[in-house]
Amino acid sequence: MFYTYALNSLKRNYIYVGITSDIERRVKEHNAGKNKTTRPYRPFVLIFKKEFKTRTEARVEEKRLKSGYGKEFLKNLVQNQQKQHTED
Repeated sequence: MFYTYALNSLKRNYIYVGITSDIERRVKEHNAGKNKTTRPYRPFVLIFKKEFKTRTEARVEEKRLKSGYGKEFLKNLVQNQQKQHTED
């Protein structure tokens, strides 16, 4: 199985989108600073994940999330999560 996932930086206004076969390991790697691209934006919280049977399917979803529509979708996810936390 493969996953398309999105991480939101708790420190800065940054959303990272990627694919992996092991979501838990990958999130830990990002938060540990093992990825050069995301290191300055740590720590992260997982805001989206979707499972696929093939890497090709996951890649298609990754590209969609990196498009204008996908960026808006993810920004709305973050805003809705922030609203829920302030209302609780």
